[in-house]
Formats: sequence, structure tokens, C-alpha cells
Amino acid sequence: MSSITADHIPASHGHEDHDHAHAMPHGWRRWLFATNHKDIGTMYLIFSFCMLLEGGTLALLLRTELFDPGLQFFQPQLFNQFTSMHGLIMIFGAIMPAFVGFGNWMIPLQIGASDMAFARMNNFSFWLLPVAATLMTISFFVPGGANAAGWTMYAPLSLQMGPGMDFTIFAVHIMGASSIMGAINIIVTILNLRAPGMTLMKMPLFCWTWLITAYLLLAVMPVLAAAVTMILTDRHFGTTFFNAAGGGDPVLFQHVFWFFGHPEVYIMILPAFGIISEVIPAFARKPLFGYASMVYATASIAILSFLVWAHHMFTTGMPVTAQLYFMYATMLISIPTGVKVFNWTATMWRGSMTFETPMLFAIGFIFVFVIGGFTGLILALAPIDIDLQDTYYVVAHFHYVMVAGSLFAMFAGVYYWIPKWTGRMYDEKLGKLHFWSSMLSFNLAFFPMHFLGLAGMPRRYADYPAQFTDFHQIATIGAFWFGLSQLILLYVVLKAWSGRGEAAPARPWEGATALEWTVPSPAPFHTFVNPPHVKWNADGVAVTE
Repeated sequence: MSSITADHIPASHGHEDHDHAHAMPHGWRRWLFATNHKDIGTMYLIFSFCMLLEGGTLALLLRTELFDPGLQFFQPQLFNQFTSMHGLIMIFGAIMPAFVGFGNWMIPLQIGASDMAFARMNNFSFWLLPVAATLMTISFFVPGGANAAGWTMYAPLSLQMGPGMDFTIFAVHIMGASSIMGAINIIVTILNLRAPGMTLMKMPLFCWTWLITAYLLLAVMPVLAAAVTMILTDRHFGTTFFNAAGGGDPVLFQHVFWFFGHPEVYIMILPAFGIISEVIPAFARKPLFGYASMVYATASIAILSFLVWAHHMFTTGMPVTAQLYFMYATMLISIPTGVKVFNWTATMWRGSMTFETPMLFAIGFIFVFVIGGFTGLILALAPIDIDLQDTYYVVAHFHYVMVAGSLFAMFAGVYYWIPKWTGRMYDEKLGKLHFWSSMLSFNLAFFPMHFLGLAGMPRRYADYPAQFTDFHQIATIGAFWFGLSQLILLYVVLKAWSGRGEAAPARPWEGATALEWTVPSPAPFHTFVNPPHVKWNADGVAVTE
């Protein structure tokens, strides 16, 4: 394949051309008033890692309590607060903002845009997040403690909590507003700011998955806002939406919540699919197999995600016909997901593969995500789900999809793009240590939970009968190992960010073909000041003129 170096780049790509751009700000103003998509992307990624550490600490507190039967450290109410807030912080504080960080950094570089469409709104949507995170964190210290009704905030429990529940409601509102603004920004950027030659069906898959995710966010975030607003008015203003004594229906909350909640699961996994679809072709040194079918499969998953919400509710007493509908609709969603897995596998088939850290995480992602997908299919079967509802089997399934899915894909993305972000190559030995340590410890922590669930261990319980002890102890050891493994990632990133390590060329991966690899490493503060004209050479590599 022909190599692209910084020598081939027109001056308009760098920061020498200031006709249309102001100089790079310095000091605290650069971050507080940031409008540059790279700076805002960096802030999103730093914020999400801080939230990952907070949510992870709560998870390790849970596992510490569960190491032995009996109540060792925490009363059940505090244990339930840890459970509930762990889920909320990981979903709204860690996974979603991390993907927005990737989107901010990479989408303008991949489509040849100078920045995001609404730069100041981009800044505002980020700074809402630390406010919401602060509200969530201090809710532990108000009378009655934090939300203990599960991350799903089910009524009637959420109607009975103390003021910590209100803190959570306001935090969810603020994070939802941030997500809506971010989604609008991504849609307008992708549809309006693509460089000449960058047609929609030539865009990198990561841009496609984010475009579809952004539409999902716009559709379902207002639904979540409606659900938590109804909880708020039930709690303080005398309404009875979910209060059976006043003619309301607690199950209505589940319907409204899961109409948001199931598309939300795909909001957290579609950008991961996009990252994997960038990494695998680069290290297989082949174009992505079935590009158009990947785009259509992503759109199909998004549409179907609106039609399956009540598979979370098989035990609420719905009629058998409804159970059958939601069971079959849920099984249908496995088809476009299977198309993706097939296409990734076909891309690797007979490719000239090398196994640098991004590729290891991408292959690891496919392995563990498929396990999570199969357990999801099992839970989609109504008769089986009625038995496994609210057991550790569900916890295992969810974490195989979210941790091994979203998180492993993010790790692949970090190692793949960090040369472009920092201008330095990461430490390959430490990267591989991080992969193997994460992969082994993750499976040690979560695979035993399938057996706990099959044996009838309910989730969200602080105590349990002695026969579950062995699996809980294995899971706890795996969880601590997994948590500590992430400090390797922190060290690797800080090492590259501080300028240590070998300098990265413009295109450090031989098989990388997208537009972001035509700009120098690190990407200059102002990229594509004048829109490039994008073409593809005989090897399928994006070139600009």
C-alpha cells in the first residue's frame, strides 16, 4: 500500500494558515472556554475515565461485601445505593461520555471538517457533565443517602427514597440535555460539513455508527426525561402517575423507562461497532467486508431497538400474545448483529493479520461480545427469562455486552488512535499486558455469575446462602484484578501524553486507510482549515488534494 506522510499534506491542513483561524489558546482558558473539537474530545475522555474509576470503586465495594455470606461491611440500604449509583455512573458518566469523546476527536478528522458544527454548544454540552456528576456523587451524603432503587429507578421504590433521589433525577436531566446537544452537533456535522468527495457511503463506519446513534439519542432522551419528571411530580407535586393508591400504575414506569432503556443499550454499543469496524480492516490489511451491509445492519438494529422494550418485563403479567411478540422481535435483532460479526470475521479471513494491541482488543471484543449476545438470546426466550429474571445471569449477560462490549472496543480505539492524539506510539508490551490482564480477569469476574444465576442467586442482594460462596469469591477476585488492570491503561496513556515513547508517523498502521491518517501526528490544533478534496487511490487509501 502506498504510504502517506506529512510531506504530502497541503499547508491548509496544519496550523500555519491562520486566515480563517485564531491561534491556539493557552492555560486554563484553553480548557474552560474550549471550542476546538480535539480539546473537547480530550476533556470528555478524561471525565469518562474519572467516572470509570468512581463507578469501578463502587463495584469493588459491592464485591467486597459479597466475598462472604452474611453482612460484613455495609447494611442492605447502603449496598443498594452502591448498586444503583454504580450502574448510573457507569452508563451516564463513563460509557456514553467516552464515546462522545471519541466522536468529537475523530468525526471531523474522518470527514475532512475543520471542527464540529456548533463549537460553543459543544463546550456547553461538556461542562454540563461535571455538574451532573457532582450532583450524583454528593447524593450519598444527603439525609437518607443516594438513590437505592436500582439504576432503573423503578417506582414505587423511587417514590419512597429521600432527597438523594431528587439529586439523581436532576443529574439524569442534565446529562440528558448534554446528550441531546451532542447528538444534534454530530448529526449536523456529518450531514453538512463533509469534505468534497466524502460521500455518505464513503464515510468510515465509525461516522455511520455515530450518526445512527445520534438519531437514537434524539429519539429516546426526551422519553427518559419524561419518566424521571413523572417520578419527580409524584414525589413532590401530588400526581399519581405511578402510585397505585391514587389510580396510577407502577408498571407504566417500566414501559416508559424501557422504551428509553433498550435503545440506550444500542446507544452504548453502536459506536463500539464503529471502532471495531475501523480497527479490524487496518490490522487485517483488507477493506471491510460488506461495507453497505454493515451500514444497513446498523440502521436495522437502531429501528428494531424501539420494538423490543418489554422483553425486560416478561414477569410483569403481560398477556401471552405480548410475550410472544416481544420474544420474536428480540430474536430478530440478532440477525443484523450476526451480519456484523460475520463481516468482521470475513474481513479477517485470509488477511495479512498482525496482532498489535488494538487488534487484540478487537478480537477479544468479538469473542466476549458474542458470548453476551448468546446469553441475550437465551434471556429473550420468555419461558426461560421468567426463571432467570433478576438473577445474576442477567448481571453476567449485561456486563458481557457492556464491559466486554463497549469498554473493550474503547480500549481498542484508544490504542488505535493514541498515536494521532499524542504524536507518540504507546508502549506495546504494556498494551499487551493490559489486554491479557483485562481479558482473563474480566472472564474470571463475570463468567461464574452465569452459574450463580442458573442456581437462583438474585441480583442486588447484600447477603446470600452459603452454597453460593465459592462463585462469589472467584468473581470478587476477578473484579479486583480487572479494576487494577485499568491502571496499566492509565500509565500507558499518560506516558504517551507526556511525550515519552517513539514519535508516531502520520500513518503508524500500514493497513489504515481513512482520512485521519493523512494529517500529521499529533493532529494539529487547526486541521482542514480549507476543506480537502478527498479521493481514494488504487489501494483504497484516502488521499487529499
